[in-house]
Amino acid sequence: MKTKYIVYALLIILFGAFVAYRIKANSQRGDAGGRGGAGPGGPGGTGGSPVPVNGIVITSKSFSNSLSVTGSLEANEQIEIRSEVSGIIKGIYFKEGSSVRRGQTLLKINDIELQAQLSQALTREKLASETELRASMLLKKEAISKEEYDIALADKRSLQAATRLIRAQISRTVVVAPFSGRIGLRTVSVGGYITPSSVVASLSSIDPVKIIFSVPEKYAQQIRNGSQIHFTAAGSASRNTATVYAIDPGINVSSRTLQIAARASNPSGYLLPGSFTKVDLPLAEIRDAILIPSEAIVPVERGKKVFISKNGKATEVLIETSTRTEKEVLVTSGLSIGDTLLITGIMALKPESPVKVKIPKN
Repeated sequence: MKTKYIVYALLIILFGAFVAYRIKANSQRGDAGGRGGAGPGGPGGTGGSPVPVNGIVITSKSFSNSLSVTGSLEANEQIEIRSEVSGIIKGIYFKEGSSVRRGQTLLKINDIELQAQLSQALTREKLASETELRASMLLKKEAISKEEYDIALADKRSLQAATRLIRAQISRTVVVAPFSGRIGLRTVSVGGYITPSSVVASLSSIDPVKIIFSVPEKYAQQIRNGSQIHFTAAGSASRNTATVYAIDPGINVSSRTLQIAARASNPSGYLLPGSFTKVDLPLAEIRDAILIPSEAIVPVERGKKVFISKNGKATEVLIETSTRTEKEVLVTSGLSIGDTLLITGIMALKPESPVKVKIPKN
């Protein structure tokens, strides 16, 4: 029995010794590898064999900067048709969804009582005019006093004003189109009672249409009245052109954006108000722009950096960027034309690492 326990103990000791040996061997191998990688002969050190990398020589390009934003279509003019007075609808003189002209009669309210009042007022006005005329003749003959004539004249003018008031009330029973456009669906019928709060229909002028959109405040100085923009409406692949005609005088403090309005012709009427639009806004063109591949940029705590080759060694350069395209980034500072920019293997590079640069052919 004792022999069995002794054998078990020896096996455990041998197994523990083997594990300890493997751990020590692996540790020594890791230290040796670390010293080799960081030392002068390692690939990441400042001496030894150069690291093969690809690079490009920076040249200037013309860069047409543009900005894509979203917007919405609005009617050039849009109102809700209402009556100024209450009454029974006598006639409706438009077709739903049709085009109407400015000044065209759209709706008529029964004015029979006002017409009767007008007839009565005209009779009184005519009598007052005759009385004023006789008083004028008598005043010339000094048969009446000036005061009596003034009373007759005032009575005439008062009745004339009452007549004009009734005529104005009658004119308000006719609803006309204030501008040319397309009228919508009506909500009233002939014989129905209408009040000033009742909406008859909507009227929209959609040629031209407005495009309302906003841009970030950093682009505010690049937008001018008269600038051309391009846009596409939801559900349509057609590319349309519009002209900026109005710019808000200030930045929206909550969204930090500037609101802009443009107009586009719409003779066929296929651009409908309320539609979502994608706006392509051309900005200032930069002639001597420096554009670099986005994969060459390394984010760092202080911003962004790249590596360039100088005297056969990798040199770290901090850069500032602006607009980003699908594949390239516009650099505003940090690089110069003629610099050799490293574009591959940059994550393994350290400052002053020797490099062997290959310039791929385009």
